[in-house]
Amino acid sequence: ILIGLVGSEMCIRDRFSMWLSFTKWDVITPQEFIGIKNYVNLFKDPLVIKSLKVTAYYTLLSVPLVTCIPLLIAMLLNTKVKGLSVFRTIFYIPSIVPVVASSAIWMYIYNPMYGLLNSIIKSFGGHTHNFIFSPKEVIPSLAVMAVWAAGNTVVIYLAGLQGVSKQLYEAAEIDGAGGFAKFRKITIPMMTPIIFYNFVMAIIGSMQTFTQSYIMTDGGPSNASLFYSLLVYRTAFKQSQMGYSAAMSWILFLLSLIHISEPTRPISIS
Repeated sequence: ILIGLVGSEMCIRDRFSMWLSFTKWDVITPQEFIGIKNYVNLFKDPLVIKSLKVTAYYTLLSVPLVTCIPLLIAMLLNTKVKGLSVFRTIFYIPSIVPVVASSAIWMYIYNPMYGLLNSIIKSFGGHTHNFIFSPKEVIPSLAVMAVWAAGNTVVIYLAGLQGVSKQLYEAAEIDGAGGFAKFRKITIPMMTPIIFYNFVMAIIGSMQTFTQSYIMTDGGPSNASLFYSLLVYRTAFKQSQMGYSAAMSWILFLLSLIHISEPTRPISIS
């Protein structure tokens, strides 16, 4: 019954947002039906185009990082070493830290004057950086920050690695395969479905990035970190353009439905 009620509420909410996307509404005055005008204006709005470019740039940078680095970490955690449970906990804890708290921590790390990262760079004789306060560095900085919360991805990879048959590795060792050969011809093919799943989830998550930009940069500097979700929020709750914001939300929904064909899984040990 509860599932049915929740599902019904979601259907009603989705239908209402779809209706809103064809209207002009500022919450106070009555809704005015304007057809597809909101959708037409979307592709003429320079801020929308800017936010889509920013989101795409962030996706291109963050998705490879949060897909590949957690896999390497999971492979390290899958080895038999002392205190392995402690290391697993250390890598997982950041993923359960609230995003607001994580953003506050990284604001200190990225601070150009007294931040931890610049202090480390200066200790090695390097030049300081502005990081999130620089239009050129803000998106790469936020992309690196995304790896901080990849603990869930590490756990998923770790579960997949533990499901790979050890007999395959033993047979490869008998054939004289080295570590890289086993990784390329056994680990990667056997882990392909899990890698694909994490890849898709990383894309969806990057397209919905909001909190980091809202708290750390507020879309700046010079709209360099104006993510699409942040623009949707501004349009709805700061400019009271609910209809236009609903249209933007449906465009984001459609972009999230991009289908990526799953690659085949050839397994070759030789």
